[in-house]
Amino acid sequence: MKTGIHPDNYRLVVFRDISIDESFLTKSCAPSKETIKWEDGNEYPLIKLEISNRSHPFFTGKMKFVDTAGRIDKFKKKFGNFGSKTTGDMDGSNDKKAAEDKAAAESNDAAAE
Repeated sequence: MKTGIHPDNYRLVVFRDISIDESFLTKSCAPSKETIKWEDGNEYPLIKLEISNRSHPFFTGKMKFVDTAGRIDKFKKKFGNFGSKTTGDMDGSNDKKAAEDKAAAESNDAAAE
């Protein structure tokens, strides 16, 4: 390894996939405040994962819906208006309102004639 470019705290760490409750031991420099006693009797830092290669649908071939902390709602709130001409919701409620207003205006014009 080239000297001076790698982190000093590179060590063995246990990663636990909390969605399927499986763990694996590997090297990492990720920080952790928790520790766990591993199968070999030693204590290692613990990193909790929501999804790993053992639970991800791409690798398992099974679709599994995991929505922790309302990720979909957070995404809609953050990017709901991205790319739209109006500042409405993603469900198009402002588009419906605009269509209703246009129809009402046309009927008013027709009634005025």
